[in-house]
Amino acid sequence: MGIAIRCAQEQDIQPIVEMVNRFATQNIMLPRKEESVRKTLADWIVAVERSDENQPETVVGCGALVPLNDKLVEIRSVAVHENQHGQGLGSHLVLELVEEARERGYTQACALTLRPNFFQRLGFDLVDRWSISPKVWQACIYCPKFHRCDEVAVLMNLVKHPEVAGEAAIAREGGWNHLLKWKEWQPLRLAYRYEKYEPRGK
Repeated sequence: MGIAIRCAQEQDIQPIVEMVNRFATQNIMLPRKEESVRKTLADWIVAVERSDENQPETVVGCGALVPLNDKLVEIRSVAVHENQHGQGLGSHLVLELVEEARERGYTQACALTLRPNFFQRLGFDLVDRWSISPKVWQACIYCPKFHRCDEVAVLMNLVKHPEVAGEAAIAREGGWNHLLKWKEWQPLRLAYRYEKYEPRGK
């Protein structure tokens, strides 16, 4: 019967956690706990496969939206089961999340990724990761890779408007961004630089 993308439901929580954490063990993404997925279940979507009407659905992909403020949302935990790699399912999941973000009234969507080319093909732009709202770092600071992070930040404008496009261009150049307040993210940036060049215990 093929694959369909729908809103996540209670029975999807365990398969989501298992799939995400399987990739987390490979340092591809951050791990997730059942409790955190359950609390944010309304922000998750899943791709499900069913061979026929008599068989239960199998979760073969997932992704989530994480609101950062009233204008910006992060696309996070996009995962596709290994047997579906190369089929374009990841792109469908991201575009579905983009559309959901647009319907919710967000004007920009961002992501931290190890595959920037993948997001660029979908219409995202590379940006300075420090130009993203500091709320994105609330989860990152607990990551063991935080002080040697190799992820790249990408951003998409969801509203085609000259003013919004102009602000995004400034962000790409590393300049002022209306989503940021210097005092909010500067301590995190300084902490990152300090740990990078002055590791603890040395």
